[in-house]
Amino acid sequence: MKRQQVMEQSMFAAWGVSLIATAGSLFFSEVLKYIPCDLCWYQRILMYPLIILLGVACAKKDYKMSSYALILSLIGGCISLYHYLIQKVPALHELGNACGIVPCNTDYINWFGFITIPFLALVAFTLISILLFIVMKNAKEI
Repeated sequence: MKRQQVMEQSMFAAWGVSLIATAGSLFFSEVLKYIPCDLCWYQRILMYPLIILLGVACAKKDYKMSSYALILSLIGGCISLYHYLIQKVPALHELGNACGIVPCNTDYINWFGFITIPFLALVAFTLISILLFIVMKNAKEI
């Protein structure tokens, strides 16, 4: 496969992941009526612009934009990891109580004992970051 194709497909896949993650977060809040905690809002603030940023990058085939999107994705991933640790590590569980109206240690979902909303966000940010690293690596070699 040509490097150009790899970059196009990776950028499009990163955009797709951001679109699915945003749709999922809106489903949880608007359909299921789960009120987002403060850390969820920070993750949304970092995820939602990725749809536009990566969409424009795909349309224009501007692979330099991947470095800007990667910054948002890495910061979002760090916040998601911290949020997940607050939910799952007993020593950190109390930190979630001071998070605002809705405590950040609230588990709206807990599928299979480990899949929570911050976990889903962490997976999305991680996938986006990996895909953007692939884009950046291939862009350097062209």
